[in-house]
Amino acid sequence: MFAAFPLLALPVLIYNLIALTLSGGFKSGMAADRFTQPLFNIGMTSGASWPVTLSDLLLAGSLVVLFIELLKSTTSRRVAIINHSLSMGLFIICLIEFLLAPAFATSTFFLMTLMVLLDVLAGFIVTIVAARRDIDLASGVGGLDH
Repeated sequence: MFAAFPLLALPVLIYNLIALTLSGGFKSGMAADRFTQPLFNIGMTSGASWPVTLSDLLLAGSLVVLFIELLKSTTSRRVAIINHSLSMGLFIICLIEFLLAPAFATSTFFLMTLMVLLDVLAGFIVTIVAARRDIDLASGVGGLDH
């Protein structure tokens, strides 16, 4: 049943845990500051210094998870429908948090919410295309062609 779990819930959960540890919790306006403070710097070959923030790490991890979710959506098993439904629920939760809680009104959380939306859309589209292909193959095998 773990296959039905939307993996993008993990970065959203991490964001929630970080946001809730701020004084004021959901109502805190300090989330943008916490996510944009440099954690460390990486020296580049050009001589420039790249300051890596918590936001950068969270978004990079979310992109990797989105890629895995897109690969999972190519399966046409029954568990994929449950995954799509749970992903839709996750998107609704993210949207509500983004619109109503000051701690979530950041570019980082907006981009994470957008990734969840893309997962929902891609999942439904891939499932529809796969089902359509299965129907086309079945009609061709059974001699129901025109």
